[in-house]
Amino acid sequence: MVTNATPTTDTELVETGEKRDRLGRRITPAGRRTELVEARRQSGQTQAAFARREGVGYSTFASWVQQERAAVGRSAAAAPKLRFAEVQVPVVRPGVAVEVALADGTVVRGADARAVTAVARALAASADAGRLIASDWLPLRKGPTPRFG
Repeated sequence: MVTNATPTTDTELVETGEKRDRLGRRITPAGRRTELVEARRQSGQTQAAFARREGVGYSTFASWVQQERAAVGRSAAAAPKLRFAEVQVPVVRPGVAVEVALADGTVVRGADARAVTAVARALAASADAGRLIASDWLPLRKGPTPRFG
C-alpha cells in the first residue's frame, strides 16, 4: 500500500533584537564596538581569543581595533597645537646660571643661555604634549622653582 505522506518542517523564528544587514549579518553599533575593543584591552587576551569568546569573527574584530586606533589618531590630530611664548634671553654673565621649567616638571639649568635654550626646545619638541611653563628665563637661585601658567 502506498501512502502519500508529506514531510512536515517545523520552523522557529527567534527574534533577538539584533539588527542585521540584507545578507543576514549582525550589525554591531559603534558604541558596542568601542566597549568590546576596550574590554579586550583590559582582558589581556589575544584578539583572536577575545573575538571567539564574544562570538565575533576575528577579522571583523581586528577591523574594529584598527578603526579605533585610527579614530584615536584623528582625535590626536584635532588636538590644539602647542603654543610657545616668545621670550627675551638675557645676556648672561659668566658664572650666572639660567633655568627653564618644562610642563612635565623637567628643569633645564646651565650657564650658557643658548645651550639651555637648545636643550629646552629639543625636550619640549620631543614630549607628546610638552610646552614651556616658564614665560621667561629664571635666574638660578635657592628655593622652590616658581611655576607659571
